[in-house]
Amino acid sequence: MGAALLTTREGLEASLIVGIVLAYLAKTGNREHMKVIWAGAAAAVLASILTGALLFFTIGELEGRAEQIFEGIAMFSAVAVLTWMIFWMRRQAVNIKQDLEARIQSAIAAGSALGLASVVFFAVLREGWETALFLFAISESSTPGVTAVGAVIGLAVSITIGVLLYRGSRRLNLRQFFTVTGILLIVFAAGLLAHGIHEFQEAGLLPMTVEHVWNTNAVLGEDTTFGEFMTTLFGYNANPSLLEVAAWATYLVTALVFFLRPLVDWRPRAAATVEA
Repeated sequence: MGAALLTTREGLEASLIVGIVLAYLAKTGNREHMKVIWAGAAAAVLASILTGALLFFTIGELEGRAEQIFEGIAMFSAVAVLTWMIFWMRRQAVNIKQDLEARIQSAIAAGSALGLASVVFFAVLREGWETALFLFAISESSTPGVTAVGAVIGLAVSITIGVLLYRGSRRLNLRQFFTVTGILLIVFAAGLLAHGIHEFQEAGLLPMTVEHVWNTNAVLGEDTTFGEFMTTLFGYNANPSLLEVAAWATYLVTALVFFLRPLVDWRPRAAATVEA
């Protein structure tokens, strides 16, 4: 579920970028440049796959304390990138179409095929690198096979939505979509943060403080199917330390307040006036 949510959002962002560029080329009578755009997107996907393979087959092979340290670093890095992505997309979503179209027009005017390909290449590559990092972080707290299945499902969903939007056969309220997925991803990131702290505590880099604030293994164990689902998606820990709980709650509350603040008018509304 966590992998599917992440790849759906990341894949849809990449699909929207490619769709915006292709639609602009079609609208302006520059369809001959579409092959360059597809080549740039394909190169970005390939580079992302190679990055993911490098993560899984190098860092993923570590054992003992080194494994705990690098897993913790991966968790913290994923939280930082995920947080940045959530807030960046909320801020840039309004102007992303105009920005892409302006860059494409400049590349066409300059006659630069490399410039055209780079517009899509770097945008898709960013999404791909983020996805590779997130999937690596998720796989450390769940079954790799299940993570792979979720990732494939999410990508299939995002590509399908992207194609339907490009063809105009479906409409999607992107503001609501990114708001809902943003909230879910913030909860997910809070779990990654807590898991990263757990890894650092196991490696002796952070103090244990209170080792177990509670123990709910008798009610819901992490090794059960639903327990693994809760662990991967929401950072559930049957016996967390005090530092894990404090970090999880602090991040969750702070991130949600800043994320939802622009969507909610916290100020008292002034009485409406009508001019004669």
